[in-house]
Amino acid sequence: MTAFAPILIGIGIVLALSLIPYNHRRNFGAILVAGAGAAYLSSGTFGPWELVFTSAMTIVAFMGLRSNRWIGVAWLMHTAWDTIHAMNNSPILPFAPHSSLGCAICDPVIALWYFADAPSMPEILRALRARASRKETAEETVVAPSTIT
Repeated sequence: MTAFAPILIGIGIVLALSLIPYNHRRNFGAILVAGAGAAYLSSGTFGPWELVFTSAMTIVAFMGLRSNRWIGVAWLMHTAWDTIHAMNNSPILPFAPHSSLGCAICDPVIALWYFADAPSMPEILRALRARASRKETAEETVVAPSTIT
């Protein structure tokens, strides 16, 4: 399994989440990562440790209601749990044997975005396009040959 697909999935998730208005984005992200924390509950792979992990994720997700950084921490916690499950051959999706590994690759992409304070990707892309356009315009006006004789 290559890392390319999970990274693209992570970017897709970030793009989708960044379409949520900023004043709702953090609350939605905290709820989403709390749900992700419970994804392995039914696997029973690590017995009562599954409950301990889910409880810890719930606490960190709750803290994420006030800070995007905590949501990033929760996604990294999920990455660690995905990695442990992948090493134990216990996929998050029973019908997809490499799903835990894929999730472990995807989750840090989401975490990095939250550590950057969950900016709107469409706004960033618009700003980059505007900057490039201004730069092209400036280059066109600067290059003017002197015709003084």
